[in-house]
Amino acid sequence: MNAPQSNPRHTYSANAAHRQLPFEVRLDWGLKGARTVAPGADIAVVVDVLSFGTCVSVALDRGVEVFPYPWRDTSAEDFAAHHHAQLAGPRDGGGPSLSPASIRGAGPLDRLVLPSPNGAQLCHALAGQVPLVAVACLRNAAATADWVAANLPGDAVVAVVAAGERWPDGTLRPAVEDQIGAGAVIAGLVAAGKGGYEAEDGRHGYAPEAAAAMAVFEAAEPRLRELLHHCSSGRELSGAGYAADVDIAAELDGSTSVAILRNGAFRPEAFASGTEQPGS
Repeated sequence: MNAPQSNPRHTYSANAAHRQLPFEVRLDWGLKGARTVAPGADIAVVVDVLSFGTCVSVALDRGVEVFPYPWRDTSAEDFAAHHHAQLAGPRDGGGPSLSPASIRGAGPLDRLVLPSPNGAQLCHALAGQVPLVAVACLRNAAATADWVAANLPGDAVVAVVAAGERWPDGTLRPAVEDQIGAGAVIAGLVAAGKGGYEAEDGRHGYAPEAAAAMAVFEAAEPRLRELLHHCSSGRELSGAGYAADVDIAAELDGSTSVAILRNGAFRPEAFASGTEQPGS
């Protein structure tokens, strides 16, 4: 597919090195990382575990259409009105919000605008750069990986983007839950036979950054719920009274809903091998 040729002059310059050009499965962090590894990829998979990606998976399980939006401001209100959708509110607002538990427990809901400065912003930024954008979390990691393996050619380039969080000054805070989630997606790609991964030589097809994330997931999996509750983001949510959101985020492979961004929205789309074509 879009994998560039491995001319040493192009693959070992500083810029190309950060782009992870020799590899079909790549990984980087946040907006700058996404803009580095996604160009030339066939699909970008944004991983945001606490909580945008988990919210999307829960909403899709309910049959809800989700429109990602970068910020919750007056423009988001206009955007929601234009799409005849409900705008997610603050976590303490009593309705659907960037809280998986609030979406799971909401009343009748058809269309939801879900603002997020991390996962949603990444989806918006990547939509014009790569042919396909997906959002994933621990709940739909395997389903997402299976969809990629079944519906894209064997040599397709996959850019996995760990969303991370923000420090108070707006800079990226790498978040271990997103590294674990990204590793779960990458482990799913390996299990599905993507990229010719070899245990003895993880460099074959997979960037070291991707292989390292997979190793983090494999180490975390036996104590996944505990680790999510005790990581910085999990403690922050639990301390604010949202421990249920962390529990939902820890539902590893509890969903078959694959979140592919099409015409600005994620729509209910369960994985079924061989039945879905990209761009349809």
